[in-house]
Formats: sequence, structure tokens, C-alpha cells
Amino acid sequence: MAKVGKRYAEAVKQIDPDRLYDPEEALSLVKQVAKAKFDETVEVAVRLGVDPKKADQQVRGAVVLPHGTGKTVRVLVFAKGEKAKEAETAGADVVGDDDLIARIQQGWLDFDVAVATPDMMGSVGRLGRILGPKGLMPNPKTGTVTFDVARAVQEIKAGKIEYRVDKAGNVHAPIGKISFETGQLVDNFHALMDALQKAKPAAAKGQYVRGVAVSSTMGPGIRVNPARIAAGVQ
Repeated sequence: MAKVGKRYAEAVKQIDPDRLYDPEEALSLVKQVAKAKFDETVEVAVRLGVDPKKADQQVRGAVVLPHGTGKTVRVLVFAKGEKAKEAETAGADVVGDDDLIARIQQGWLDFDVAVATPDMMGSVGRLGRILGPKGLMPNPKTGTVTFDVARAVQEIKAGKIEYRVDKAGNVHAPIGKISFETGQLVDNFHALMDALQKAKPAAAKGQYVRGVAVSSTMGPGIRVNPARIAAGVQ
């Protein structure tokens, strides 16, 4: 059995493994047991009743968290002409077109989110093998392929996150930092859960949200009662 640190072991003792906590209580407990010397990220893990192998049961999208993520996000925009100027004015960290594509092909990846105008996607598509595996490829489903680049950049800077179901039917997403107030984490938590509910595939049958847990970067998971998350979540 793998050994665990003293701090982690002490944190586990404060959590009832057989209990399903209300969201506010769970997030308050996450803050209470977090003992790392840095501002840990608070994360949510959701087990969904979908079959990711089926195209009609994919769950993917984006949501703007009301209180942001607490992280400074570096935004890159593929655009030309006036759209490039709009992106720069909106606060994009890097803006370019073919020169930027060449730079990335040479190995440069110093950014967190990429946005592209639709007319650039023919060229940006060449970066699929590089950006795809890292989750950095612009995608219309998450609002990162758009002519409204100013809005896209502003939303990302304000705390927009992307979510996507993995091969095991789980979604993992950050909702803030330990330094956030509990109420802020609760608001962000509900924003994410509401977005997941709205993204429920029509083909998904039975119980949709099957399990929810919250944790900090270095802390143990705390199970949340799915029935107490939001109206309409079954």
C-alpha cells in the first residue's frame, strides 16, 4: 500500500467517508483540511451516466465562473487585420497568424488557451497533432472559434473554463482557489454543475449525475450529495 503524508492522513481523519455532504459544507471542509504552503486549486470531479465511446453521448463545453478561477490565464489568438487588433485591445497575450503557427510548429507552447477566427482554422488545423493532445486546439463547441474575439478573450480572462468528459465518463474541472471565500466556491460550483446539466446528451438514459467529489490539489476527495446540488439534477 502506498504511503501517505502526515498532513494528508490528518485531513482524511476529518472526513466521514460514508457521508454525502451538502455542497457548502463540503467546500468549507475542503478549505479546512487544506494545509499545503501554496494556494491550492479547488477541483470538482463528476461521474456522469454517459457512454463516452458513443458520439451522441459526448459532454463538452465551457462556462464562465462568476468568481473566476484565481489563475492568470495566458490567451493566444489566431487572427488577422482588424480582428487581430480587437484581440490585442481585449487583452490577448499573444496575437498572430501564419508566423504564430510556424512558431508553434517549432515547439513554442507558452499559453493556456487558444482562440481563432473561423477564417484562420484552415491554417490552424495543421497544428492539430500538436495542440489536440494538450487540449489547446480552438473549438466552436467551447466558443474558442469565433469572430467575436474580443468577447472570447474577455470571458477567458474573467474565468471561463472548459470541461470535457473523459474515456471513463468523468469530468474534472477547477472552480477556484483555497483562498476564495466558501460562498465564492459554492457559486462557482453551481455554475459548473448547471452547465453540465444543460449539456446532458439526449441519448443519455438513467441517472445522469452519478457521483460528485470536491478536493484541493493536495487534499483528499469529499463526496457531495448529487441530490442537493441543484434543481433538476437527478
